[in-house]
Amino acid sequence: MIEKLRLSLFDLLICLSEVMDLVSDMVVNHQKRVSCIALRLAAELGLSAQEQNDLMIAGALHDCGIFSLKGKLNILQFDTRTWLFCDDHAEIGYQLLKSFPPLKKAALLIRYHHLPWQQGRGSERAKEPIPLGSYILHLADRIDILIDKGRQILGQVKEIRKKIREQSGSLFVPLLVEAFEDLSSREYFWLDLTSPFLNDILTRQGERSTSIELGWSELMGLTRLFCQIIDFRSPFTATHSSGVAAAAEALSQLAGFSEQEARMMNIAGLLHDLGKVVIPSEILENQTSLTSEEFNLIRSHSFYTYRILENIADLSTPNAWGSFHHERMDGQGYPFHYQAKDLPLGSRIMAVADVFTAVNEDRPYRRGMNKESVLLILKTMVQDKGLDPGVVSILERHYDQINDLRIRAQEASHQEYRELLLLPPG
Repeated sequence: MIEKLRLSLFDLLICLSEVMDLVSDMVVNHQKRVSCIALRLAAELGLSAQEQNDLMIAGALHDCGIFSLKGKLNILQFDTRTWLFCDDHAEIGYQLLKSFPPLKKAALLIRYHHLPWQQGRGSERAKEPIPLGSYILHLADRIDILIDKGRQILGQVKEIRKKIREQSGSLFVPLLVEAFEDLSSREYFWLDLTSPFLNDILTRQGERSTSIELGWSELMGLTRLFCQIIDFRSPFTATHSSGVAAAAEALSQLAGFSEQEARMMNIAGLLHDLGKVVIPSEILENQTSLTSEEFNLIRSHSFYTYRILENIADLSTPNAWGSFHHERMDGQGYPFHYQAKDLPLGSRIMAVADVFTAVNEDRPYRRGMNKESVLLILKTMVQDKGLDPGVVSILERHYDQINDLRIRAQEASHQEYRELLLLPPG
């Protein structure tokens, strides 16, 4: 088990960004292109390496506060009134990211990335100056919105430049528009955005200066951030991963795991649904029967969890524990169809914790179940070769203790969710 984790933060964030954009073909790679445009603009303006990196990260995550497909499609309109309906997602993105120190500066840039310049009247909010990086991010975002992904890029340059120039002083800072016009005269700038090398360009820059060392507390901070990005997309999932993590950690301790292993089990529980960033909140909140396409999309989420985390060698064990939570003892689970002999105990624990938490929760289509109903479902799944009988037996013997830990963890997450969305208590 690890004491310190060394990783490229940007590699992890760019992968998460990529998966978030899979929610629709219309936004694929949007955040990465914004990241690249912001980076180029920052370099053109002579900003420091740190400022460039902060903008790269902000670009890669700038839409993390949008939870619905409708919201993502709304911001694809180049509209002079865009800022009127974008404040909410920018503020949510800021609130999500600000508590993790390596992302604090990027979070501030995201908070104001849709504010118009308004001939300088938009240079501050509540008497606080708006960072220049926020205006760079805004410009980068709007440049990418103007690109028609179905046309050859170089043939669009004149009309994009004209559109941006028309909003100089109103939407955009004139100094930044001038920098963009100089930059946009170079073909490489445009070709990079539509080339298969975009990932390589960003990764090379990120690897130079965004490698960080995380201890347990920092790792937990990053994990909780990712958990909130996943779960806070719907009130029906807002506390799910926290409940799974608490139940899985308790089960692992009762199964004989060491203290460190139990902590890693908690991390695995917080990350087990990371791949759900690919699923629009409209589907998560659906109160009717899912279409086959929607159901297949939901079935893909554990695959994406695995792929997001697999490049971090030190997280290989919690990745396996979390990503295999829909595998079954008889090999009929998904997405890898592993059988009992292939599934470590941690994965079997996670599968039980996931079902246990899910059936206890209220969902759009049913209320949470009572103890007898929960145990009946778990035992039926054991009989059907879905769950490990030994793990379910541990849960049954210590049901009230584990359920109490689950409830407390989910109540804490529920409070965080309400505070993030500025909802009244209740």
